[in-house]
Formats: sequence, C-alpha cells, structure tokens
Amino acid sequence: MASIFTKIISGELPGHFVWRDDKAVAIMTIAPIKPGHCLVIPVQEVDHWDDVPADLAAHLMQVAQKVAKGLKAVYSPKRVGVMVAGLEVPHTHLHLIPVDALEDFDFSLQKPTEAEQLAAESQKIRAALKELGYAEAECG
Repeated sequence: MASIFTKIISGELPGHFVWRDDKAVAIMTIAPIKPGHCLVIPVQEVDHWDDVPADLAAHLMQVAQKVAKGLKAVYSPKRVGVMVAGLEVPHTHLHLIPVDALEDFDFSLQKPTEAEQLAAESQKIRAALKELGYAEAECG
C-alpha cells in the first residue's frame, strides 16, 4: 500500500510543495514545530533512511541544503536544523526546521496548522527559492 507521502507526491492527497524534481520533493508538514518546518522526501518509497541508496541519499541532502537557504531567507533563524526521525510515516523523510535553540527540536511543540497558513508559508519559501535561482520551486 502506498504511503501517505506517495499519495501526496502523486496528487491523490493535497500537499503544499516547495520543491519538486524527479527524485525528491519538499512539502510543508501539517503539524510544524515552527513556521517553515518542511519535509524533504524521496519519490521512491524507502522505509528506513539507512536503506536509501547512496546516490539518492546524497541528492536528498543536496535538496535539503537548497531548501534550507530558502528557509534562511524567509525566517532568518540562527540555523536550519535537519533531522531524521522516521517513526510517524514508513517513508524516509528529512525534517527541516528553522531553529534558534535546541528546544526547537521538540516534537511535542508540533501544532496542527490550517491549510491556508501552510499555503502562505509554502508560497513565501517558493518565492525565496525562485529568487535564489531554483526552478524546482516552480511546483506550487
């Protein structure tokens, strides 16, 4: 059975995309820890991150680095943290979170967010990525 992320990637379920290429997407999470919290997901379903083929893992990190630049431009955090938790969906994904302190990595701070707010946040991030020259942000 397809993961929820595969259903979002294929368009069966709605998602707020900030990046799309042939190997990976980045979408807003529906329960962000902080505004701008997004997920970098391989198109290929791989449950455990340590089973992701090396070339795809490298691509995911490259996408994460590019999306992080957009998050920095929009939110001006001290850092953009990256985390692989992997418990909530059996499809590898990297969490990108604009952070100012270690406490910003606390998943108990997640708050369900309305679709309109996620759409607004994704639009700001896509605009920043386009300004940085990333055509992959033309996905929205």
